This record gives sequence, C-alpha cells and structure tokens, in this order.
Amino acid sequence: MHLTDIPFGVTTWADVPATDHPGERGAATWRTRQFGAVRVRMVEYSAGYLADHWCEKGHVLLVLAGQLDTELADGRTFTLRPGESYQVADHAEAHRSSTAVGATLFIVD
Repeated sequence: MHLTDIPFGVTTWADVPATDHPGERGAATWRTRQFGAVRVRMVEYSAGYLADHWCEKGHVLLVLAGQLDTELADGRTFTLRPGESYQVADHAEAHRSSTAVGATLFIVD
C-alpha cells in the first residue's frame, strides 16, 4: 500500500452515509471513505450474516466488536474476536466472511 496525497483529516464515522449490502444471509452496512486508491470502511455485519461471494480483494481488517468467521477457499477457517485482525493480498487467497452474532469491522483496502 502506498499512501500519497492524503492530507491529515478526521473521520466521524457516524456522519459517513451508510450503504446496505445484502449477503447470502443477513446484511452488511458499510460506511466508506475513499482516499485516492485507498478505500477505508467501517462495516457492520448483522447476526447470521454470510457473504454472497468469495472475495479476492486484499484487505487489512480489524475486528472492533462481535465475532467474525473467515473461511478460505482451501477450507481453512479462522475466528476473530475484538482486537484481532487479518491481512491478505489481492488475489492471494479467496475468502468469505460470516458471523453468528454480528460484527463491527474496520477495513482498509
């Protein structure tokens, strides 16, 4: 990741408009800021959420609340709790998210 031409700024996430993204089950609510090629999001998954796709985009993801289950296409699974994060490169390992209890995430990609 190369961060350039981004002046110092403060984001009040509650003021960023929300967009809804239905999953195979449940829904995700995104609050998104774009800084050049860098997308920064606060994402909330509803309880019972299951992504409707396998993602190949690279991310740095931090769990702020709840619990996130991440499944890789090769069958490995990981459960992340508040204060835990993962990172994956673009096109490195397809992954998808789910949560039984809901989760709030901070994601940079």
